Amino acid sequence: MPKPAVALDLLLLPTWLVPVEPAGVVLKDHGLGIRDGCIVLIGPRAEALKCDAAQVRELPGMLLSPGLINAHGHAAMTLFRGLADDLPLMTWLEQHIWPAEGKWVDEDFVRDGTDLAIAEQLKGGITCFSDMYFYPKVASERVHNSGIRAQIAIPILDFPIPGAASADDAIRQGIELFGDLKHHPRIKVAFGPHAPYTVGDENLEKIRVIAEELDAAIHMHVHETAFEVQQAVDNTGERPMARLGRLGLLGPRFQAVHMTQVSDEDQALLVESNCSVIHCPESNMKLASGFCPVERLWQAGVNVAVGTDGAASNNDLDLLGETRTAALLAKAVAGSATALDAHRALRMATLNGARALGIEATVGSLEVGKAADLVAFDLSGLAQQPVYDPVSQLIYATGRDCVKHLWVAGKPLLEDGRLTRLDESQLSATAQAWGRRISGHNE
Repeated sequence: MPKPAVALDLLLLPTWLVPVEPAGVVLKDHGLGIRDGCIVLIGPRAEALKCDAAQVRELPGMLLSPGLINAHGHAAMTLFRGLADDLPLMTWLEQHIWPAEGKWVDEDFVRDGTDLAIAEQLKGGITCFSDMYFYPKVASERVHNSGIRAQIAIPILDFPIPGAASADDAIRQGIELFGDLKHHPRIKVAFGPHAPYTVGDENLEKIRVIAEELDAAIHMHVHETAFEVQQAVDNTGERPMARLGRLGLLGPRFQAVHMTQVSDEDQALLVESNCSVIHCPESNMKLASGFCPVERLWQAGVNVAVGTDGAASNNDLDLLGETRTAALLAKAVAGSATALDAHRALRMATLNGARALGIEATVGSLEVGKAADLVAFDLSGLAQQPVYDPVSQLIYATGRDCVKHLWVAGKPLLEDGRLTRLDESQLSATAQAWGRRISGHNE
């Protein structure tokens, strides 16, 4: 381990360090050094302590890992949390969520809901999230102010939505925001055609051309339910994935969210085009949408990441809990206890998420040269004892209440479980005020 020529800004000394890459590695009694927001040193504790550091932080009983990446969600929908529970997807959307959005969603709603979502995610160990919601410029401003990392996917539908009078209007705004943020160190802009059943061929063609020109990602709900797929087959004779392939949308920049219905032909398309799949198990189970065959896709070579979906259909933004659910569900679906083991589950929630979002060169693993997006989990509690494999303990026996510290690009956004930039009591009061308005109890 070469000694850095310049002093470290921060030296972290956890009990366990899990780099994720290489796979399956747990480093005990190692240090990680940060300078200018990047990881510049990983080495044995005794060697690391020989380096000059402006600050040395002991993390006894803690596991240091890459920050979690929530690869799919609708951040501002935190303000609809619990509004329409226990309903099937299309009933939930058409009779409850879409009318509520039409009535309530404006720039203030998106600002307050996104702030609430960012705070919840930071407290849960999430350093980066993908957001697909209305008024994306407002959401990007909240991301910028908070210090978190994000992909902002511009929502595009064939009909008017809050903040965009048409698909062309949404696309135009997306191009403008992409230009404004193309050099932002923490924000990437993607295009988010909502779903195959809400965006026609003409607009998908436009999105494909623009995404290719800008080298931008495409983020889309695909094959979320059996009904969606069957309806497409009945109406057109073609499965949605086959249609997207025919239109040329599939490729390394394409992020297919949900994919609960995967035929052999669908899987072959995913493999051939090198798309990423984003798995949202708890939302899919709550809406009875189906099960993504994660192990089958993984073994075929498909990059599978994990997302919480929005708080209106989950109902939390707890990616650690989501990853535990994903690991358990993968075993049940595959009929194999070895499916999606704990180490691969953590990889799915970190490096695979970074790959899906196209930022794996920057984040997703603890490697020298990458950004210092880190989370420290406290495994010293009774519920984590004894610790045989800290990664298994993290995935199967640890909740987000064990998140103690979090850094994005080396900046502390969570210290001893407390947010450093956001006021929790103010966020809570604002959310409660929205709840009173939406429920009609605003005295």
